[in-house]
Amino acid sequence: MIDTVTGAQAFAVKVKGLVDLEGRCQPKITGLRLIETAQDNGLRMTTRLRELEVKDLLYLCRFFGFSSETFSLAVSLLDRFLSVMKIQPKHLSCVGLCCFYIAVKSSEDEKTVPLASDLIRISQNRFTVSDMMRMEKIIMEKLYWKVKAPTALHFLRLFHSHIQEQLDAESREILSIETLEAQLKACHCSFIFSKIKPSLLALALLCFEAQEEHDPEHMNQISEALKNLQHLLNVRDGDLVCVRELVGKCLAEYANTKCSRPNSQRLRWTISGRTARQLKHSYYKITHLPTIPESAC
Repeated sequence: MIDTVTGAQAFAVKVKGLVDLEGRCQPKITGLRLIETAQDNGLRMTTRLRELEVKDLLYLCRFFGFSSETFSLAVSLLDRFLSVMKIQPKHLSCVGLCCFYIAVKSSEDEKTVPLASDLIRISQNRFTVSDMMRMEKIIMEKLYWKVKAPTALHFLRLFHSHIQEQLDAESREILSIETLEAQLKACHCSFIFSKIKPSLLALALLCFEAQEEHDPEHMNQISEALKNLQHLLNVRDGDLVCVRELVGKCLAEYANTKCSRPNSQRLRWTISGRTARQLKHSYYKITHLPTIPESAC
C-alpha cells in the first residue's frame, strides 16, 4: 500500500531537512565571539568592520541588480569564513568581494556574472584578479566547498509561502514578502544576527511583522500558523521573544535617518564614461550625449 503524503507532511519533511543542513553550515560561535570582543584598533576584525563590509556588499548587489538570494548567500559565506579564520582588516575587502563573487556565480545567470576585474574596479579595491582568485580558493577550502547553505531568506520565503496557503485573500495582504525581505537585508547588516540560526531569524521576522499589523480580525489565522511553525522548529517562547525584540530594535535603528546606510556615493563617482566603456554593456545602459556640430563662421 502506498502512503499518501499530505502537503503539511511534505512541508515538515522539507523544513527538517533544511534545519539539519542549517546546523552543519552555521558560523562558529567561538569565532564570532572573538570578533565581538576584539578592540577596534585596526589590527583585528571587529563587528563594526564586518557591518561596513556587508553594507558595501548590499550596495554592490543593488548596483548590479542582483537578487536577494545573492546578497543573503554572500553574507552567509562571509560570516562562516570570518568565524573560522582570523583575518587582518586590510584583507577584509578582498574576502568580502570574493564571498560576493562566489554567491553571484552560484545564484545568478551565467550571462550576468561580471568579470572579476570589473568587480575590483567598481568596488574601488586595489588588489589584483590574481589576489582575488587565491582568496576565493582559500575561502572555498575553509568552507569545505559547501556554498549552498540554507539562509534566512530560504526559510523566510518557505515559511511565508506556507502561511499564505492557510489564509484567506484579505489576510494574505498582511504579510508582504517584499517588506519582509527588505527587513531581512537590514538585519543582515547587523552583526548580532550572525549568531542566530537563519530559521529562527526568519520566524522572528514574521512574528514581528504580524505583531506590527495589529489587525485582530485576521491575526488569529496568522498567529495559529506561526505557532505551528514555532512548534515544528522546536523554538522556545523565550528565544523567539528575544530575537523578535532584537529585530524590532534593529529595524528601528535602520529607519533612523542617523543610522549608517550603504554609501551610494562611494559607488557612483567611479563610473565615469571612461570606466563605463571598459565594462560589459549588459551591466547598465549608458546614455551618450549627442555630438555638438561645429558651426561655420
